[in-house]
Amino acid sequence: MSKPRIVVVGGGAGGLELVTRLGRRLGRRGRAEIVLVDRSPTHIWKPLLHEVATGALDSGLDEIAYASHARGNGYRFQRGTLRGLDRQQRRLQLAAVLDNEGEEILPPRELAYDRLVLSLGSVSNDFGTPGVAEYCHLIDSPEQAEAFRRDMLATFLRYSATVQHQAPQLRVGIVGGGATGVELAAQLYDALLMLHSYGVTELDRHQLDVHLIEAAEDVLPALPERVRQAVREELEGLGVQVHTATKVTEIDADAIHTADGRHIATDLNVWAAGIKAPDILAELDLTLAKGQRIAVHETLQSVDDPNVFAFGDCASCPQADGGTVPPRAQAAHQQASLLYRNLLAQLDGRPLKPFVYRDRGSLISLAHFDAIGTLMRGASARRLFVEGHLAKFFYASLYRLHQRAIHGNLKTAVIVLVDGLNRFIRPRLKLH
Repeated sequence: MSKPRIVVVGGGAGGLELVTRLGRRLGRRGRAEIVLVDRSPTHIWKPLLHEVATGALDSGLDEIAYASHARGNGYRFQRGTLRGLDRQQRRLQLAAVLDNEGEEILPPRELAYDRLVLSLGSVSNDFGTPGVAEYCHLIDSPEQAEAFRRDMLATFLRYSATVQHQAPQLRVGIVGGGATGVELAAQLYDALLMLHSYGVTELDRHQLDVHLIEAAEDVLPALPERVRQAVREELEGLGVQVHTATKVTEIDADAIHTADGRHIATDLNVWAAGIKAPDILAELDLTLAKGQRIAVHETLQSVDDPNVFAFGDCASCPQADGGTVPPRAQAAHQQASLLYRNLLAQLDGRPLKPFVYRDRGSLISLAHFDAIGTLMRGASARRLFVEGHLAKFFYASLYRLHQRAIHGNLKTAVIVLVDGLNRFIRPRLKLH
């Protein structure tokens, strides 16, 4: 190849930000060929999938077509799913692309690279629990979120048909008290209020029973106690039944079974407990660490190959305190910035810098009801507790920062304006 080719596999938040910066700096100037590979044709910010799942966010309006974005930002997009890697030949194998009917659109292919970046994110970990695959929705992708939304609407309608003859209780089970489970629980009550106001369902919030089940001693176990307590009080005020220190042993068609012998009756289930790296990583002949994540040096280079990088949820990056970088969106954002600089340095023959994670705090959105969290303040990294409108502002700004990274200031400003107009001309919930 006449110029170096950098291939990034995975167009999540970090991957898309990385190829955008590389494309603008190297691709447009002809210094390198930048290629993004993803199995989906579009991108949506993963922390918003719980809003897609309830219809609060219309994925058709907020998703980004990779091909269009690539054309304007100096990189090339190839649709495909990683299925193998030949590090000696510096080639990766992509599986065939199929349509909705299972017909082949694109055949299996190989793609050569000079530098490879793996940004494959994570998927839900069911820990081998019986019944999860058959009776639970997962919310790892826009497609899964849309599948839950359709099932949710159908279930609301199904229960509305009998509301005049009895007082039905629609029971939803959410396994996992992390950010996704907590935010989805609140979002369900918000969605029901909206659907009721539009006349889509006759059910009201008192006829919705949401069970949030967490194996740890409290919801959001990684966050400070003050945040956990405030979130739990808000959830219980909405009507969510919070079950902590509760391990799920099995799920069937109409109940969630726990280790202490309880059988929690449910009509709709979501599994949001635990994450792991995608299974394909075990087939790439790369050293893996805990959670099936790729072991990397502090420079984000694989411990096996200096030309293979990994970051985000699929990478296990060591830190000075002996731990590893947590699988969080802000970590992927920070790593994308460092990796951009390190790739430039490697191409120029300069030394690479180590990654140092800086915790910026945590924010939890409870639909329109509230937002709660902490921000890190000053050089001493003291935690500042925030709640209400201020927390909502900071929570919304996280998405705007992501948009600015991939669109630039001007286009992001236009998007903010259009989003404001849509609040007046479109329903607050996707109803179809």
